[in-house]
Formats: sequence, structure tokens, C-alpha cells
Amino acid sequence: MLLTVLSYVMIIVFMFVIMKKKMSPFTALVLIPLIFALIAMVAGVSKKGSIGDFVMEGVKTTSTTGIMLLFAILYFSIMLDAGLFDPITKKMIHIAKGDPMKVLIATAVVAAAVSLNGDGTTTTLICCSAFIPIYKKLDMKLMNLAVIVILQNTIMNLLPWGGPTARAMSVLNVGAEILAYLIPGMIIALLYVIFIVAPSMGRKERARLGIKQLTDEEIDAMTTVTDEETLAIRRPKIWLFNAILTISLIALLVTDSFVGLGLPPLFLFLTGTVVALMVNYPVLKDQSSRIGANGGDAVQVVILVFAAGVFMGLFQGTGMADALAQSFTKIIPNQLAGFWGLVIALISAPGTFFISNDGFYFGVLPVLAEAGRAYGFTDMQMALASLMGQAFHLLSPLVAFIYLLLRLTGLDMGQWQKESAKWALGIFIIFVVTIILTGHMPLYIPQ
Repeated sequence: MLLTVLSYVMIIVFMFVIMKKKMSPFTALVLIPLIFALIAMVAGVSKKGSIGDFVMEGVKTTSTTGIMLLFAILYFSIMLDAGLFDPITKKMIHIAKGDPMKVLIATAVVAAAVSLNGDGTTTTLICCSAFIPIYKKLDMKLMNLAVIVILQNTIMNLLPWGGPTARAMSVLNVGAEILAYLIPGMIIALLYVIFIVAPSMGRKERARLGIKQLTDEEIDAMTTVTDEETLAIRRPKIWLFNAILTISLIALLVTDSFVGLGLPPLFLFLTGTVVALMVNYPVLKDQSSRIGANGGDAVQVVILVFAAGVFMGLFQGTGMADALAQSFTKIIPNQLAGFWGLVIALISAPGTFFISNDGFYFGVLPVLAEAGRAYGFTDMQMALASLMGQAFHLLSPLVAFIYLLLRLTGLDMGQWQKESAKWALGIFIIFVVTIILTGHMPLYIPQ
């Protein structure tokens, strides 16, 4: 009982200090769970083990992601320095002609396409590298960019290679046909972001900035680099090589997601970074300069990823995650048994937000499924229901790549979460309504 109370209080305290900006995400991710883990151990309700073991176990889960992020950030930073995205930025501004609405819709379309590989880090790096210069040149809000990117990646994350769907399939032993049941809701949700969310943001930006009727000459003047230091690190003569290298890298990332080439993202970005440095900046002094200039941003993101690992390690190692999972089933009244599919869908929202996907699908879902079978729900129905909360999962401070997104856009986590959650609610409703209307999950089974 005490461990359950501690788990809830810890989450409340953590979210409070983050939302109210009382602590930075880095310090909160480490100190808050550490304090509550010590309380649990002193009170004698924690699982057996040491603080150090819990922390190291948690860090192991995020270490690969952290190292991969380090090289991914360095790679795309080098490409930015070399000017790979300059022609893309220029072309997009020419197409938009100063209309924020067109830029936002383009952001939604590109984010959806890039998210096909199921990797949030890649999506963030590509979208931010391409669009941040455009948003800054047009004085548009980067908040809109960060929200649209995360919404589209949230939807595409339901593809089996994205992670949560594969976990639900393995836990409840359901087949690949689950994707066919998810696709209608995913398509509607994608259209919702492209034709409702982006235009809504676009109308506000139009009202704030107006539609600038820019001539081609004005756009050329706006996008021409004149700063001597910037020009010194540009490499326009090898733009084609950089483009082929980047496209090849992304193609390998996507292909590996589908067929398993044995080329993990960490290896691909490491190799890409080395090749990019050697070709673009063959002089050793220039290589060191580029690493030094971009290393700070990389470190800021990586330390947050490792801090998230500390949080997960302490939360799960002490048993607080398990206690939280068990409490979900005990607080639900028996009168809701006939609505168990909807109950699982509703629980999956906070469940996958406050607990890692592994913790929820391997810890919480089996308990919920056991009760659901007794109420007449099939494993497929419960697997579908458990995926509905993914609409909010990527807003969680336990998701590593969001720190990269926030770092690149310079946004506050609390404000970004509130703005994103408003639109993510629409995605959640679309997901739930779609699987009910298509008959893949009953709203109610008479008991």
C-alpha cells in the first residue's frame, strides 16, 4: 500500500516541478525518483537491491539511444554547417511565398512521410533541420513545428516496427492483422493533423504575421547567406555528395526497420558522421572545430536521455512501477466490466505516459488482459484498446528523443506538453471511435 502511495506522489511531485519550472528536467529526472526510492528503502517496502543496481539497470535501457543521439545530432549538425538544407529551405519559402498556412501544412506532410521509419529521433532531426530555418525566416512560432512533428510521429509510431504495437502483439499473442485494424484510425488521424490542426495553426499565424507577398527577388535576398563565418563552413561544391550520403543513410534506417539488415541506427549515424567529417572538412583542425561547435547541443540532449534512464531504473527497480500497475486494476469498479475495452484504452493513456512502453505492455497489460478475458473480451480487442493511449505516449518525459526536439526548438517542456496534449486528445478520440465503429472493439459486452 505504501509503495503504491509513493508511486503516485512521486509522479505528482515530478509533474508539478516540471510544469511549474521549479526544477530543470535533468535535475528532476534524477533527484525526484532518488528521493522517493530512498524513502521506499528506508520504509522497507522497496524490492531487494541497491540504488546503484537500479540506476545502472535503468541507464542500460537508454544508453544505446543516448549514444545514437550523440552521433545523429553531430551528423545533421555537420550537414547543416555544410549547407545541405539551404536549397530545401529556399525552395520551401518560394513555394509558400510567405504564407504560414502553406508552411504548416508542408510540415505536417513531411513529418508524416519521414515518420514512416518509426524512429522519432530521425523524424525530429530531419524535420527540424529542414523547417527551423524557414520558421525563423518567416518569424513563425517554433511551438507549432514541435507540436506537428510529435503528433505525426505519434500516429506513425503505431506501425509494428515503431515499438508499442510489436509489444502488444507479443504479450497477447495476436497476429499482424492488427495493423489492418489500426490503419483506418491512423489515416483519419493523419488527415486530422494535415487538414485541421495545421490549418488552425496557420490561421492564427496569418492573423499574427499576415501573408507576406514576397517576390522571388525578396526571397532570394532573405535566403542568401552573407555571414563570412557561415560561408567559410559551407560546402556547396559537394552538396550532391552530402545529399546522396544523407538519403542513403535514411534509406538504410528505413530498410533496417522493415527487413532487419543488422545495421543499427547507432552504427549508421557513427559511420555517417565519420564520412561526413572526412569529406566536408578534411583538415583535422576543421574537424575538431565542427565537433566542438556542435558537441554542446549533443551533450545537452544525451545527459537528459541518461537521466531518463535513471528515472526508469529507480521507478521500476524499487517496485513502484509494479505497484502503480496493480493499483490500476483495483481502483476500477466491477460495474465497468462490460466496458473493459474502453477501460483499457483510458488506462493506456496515463499508463504509457507515466510508465515506459516496456513497463506498461509487459507489466500492466497482462494483468488487465487476465480480467478482460473473464469479461468476454478477446486478446485482439484488448491489444487494440491498449494502443489507444499511444496518442499521449510521446509527450512523456520518459521518451528520450523529445529532449532533442525541445533542445532544437528551444521550447519549455511544460508548455509544449500542454499545447501538444490539446491536439493529441483529438487523435485519441479518433483512434477509439474508429476501432469501435469498425467493430474491432465492442463498446460494451453484457455481463
